[in-house]
Amino acid sequence: MQDRNHLARVETTHQVHIIENGLIDIPMLQILKPDGTLHDEAQEPALSEDVARKMYDTMEYIRVLDERMIGAQRQGRISFYLASTGEEAAAVGSAAALSPDDMIMSQYREQGALAYRGYTTSQFMNQMFSNEKDPNKGRQMPIHYGDKALNFMTISSPLGTQIPQAAGYAYGQKMAGNDAVTICYFGEGAASEGDFHAGLNMAAVLKCPVIFFCRNNGYAISTPADEQFAGDGIASRGLGYGVKTIRVDGNDPLAVFAATKRARELALEERCPILIEAMTYRLAAHSTSDDPTGYRSREEEDKWRAKDPIQRMAKWLQQKGWYDEAANKQLIDETRQEVLKALKEAEKVSVNPIEDIVNDVYDEVPWHLKDQLDNLKDHIRQYPDAYPKTSGRVK
Repeated sequence: MQDRNHLARVETTHQVHIIENGLIDIPMLQILKPDGTLHDEAQEPALSEDVARKMYDTMEYIRVLDERMIGAQRQGRISFYLASTGEEAAAVGSAAALSPDDMIMSQYREQGALAYRGYTTSQFMNQMFSNEKDPNKGRQMPIHYGDKALNFMTISSPLGTQIPQAAGYAYGQKMAGNDAVTICYFGEGAASEGDFHAGLNMAAVLKCPVIFFCRNNGYAISTPADEQFAGDGIASRGLGYGVKTIRVDGNDPLAVFAATKRARELALEERCPILIEAMTYRLAAHSTSDDPTGYRSREEEDKWRAKDPIQRMAKWLQQKGWYDEAANKQLIDETRQEVLKALKEAEKVSVNPIEDIVNDVYDEVPWHLKDQLDNLKDHIRQYPDAYPKTSGRVK
């Protein structure tokens, strides 16, 4: 019988023994140099030309989408946006290593993972414009995507809520005997939430097949990492909870792919959680409400621009003979046209009936919500010029 006494595993000492920070040196997996060449000791992961091209094309697509939607927010066409500039490899490289049956629980900067799975430009736009074609019926902020058919759980605004949820969902996958895992994305700032610790501990104790994927991009909005924690990043926390851990260069698409593929194999073989810490950098502002010039320098940003994941992969593709510069330029131009066309179409679609604010919340709408809805309708009727004619279609 297994000895369940945890003290049976503990070595004893007879003098005061202090364990200092940095006792364990956690290495970072890196396959590609910034110039796109392989490190001498590195081995390429098994990537077909089709998968490699899809990864690269998706990263280019997301960068175009981000640029266009930031512009749309500045024009007042949407209210809010979060770009993933500089972090595309973390989301796309990891998504490429998954099975379509694996559940994705995202934070709010993983649009690349959703696009890789097949989410269309029109679907992105309908959600961001909160129109009638938005499956969330306009009740979420922009960039709070979700798609049941693609196994992508709807994003929540509060930080960290998806982490214990991912542990629970993965436990359900394990109990059902499914050949699938859950991947849960979050930033290093969200790792300061209590949900992070609860989720990792739950997954470790119950041996849930979940990949906790932390994008350590250097800042929790304006707070740099060295003001968030004194330990060795987020990877050291996984070890503390008894979770197998990998640290990877988050700007290296091949390394992210290889790390996630191995993590998935282990999660299924051993029915256990894995923590991946992807070391990357947020070149964009935290959101369209943020101005990063107030807390970091241009020189700091330029150092990371030299490590751009899209340029790194493009150079690798060139060396493989899988990249054509003229064809890539045409792809980017066509993507810009596609995004602009979908944007113009989505903003013309009517918004949802105002009743959808309270519908689907309860089996029957309770009296207090009916009263609030009536008061809102009266307010809009009283001040019709302050609201668009399509706003809620008040009768």
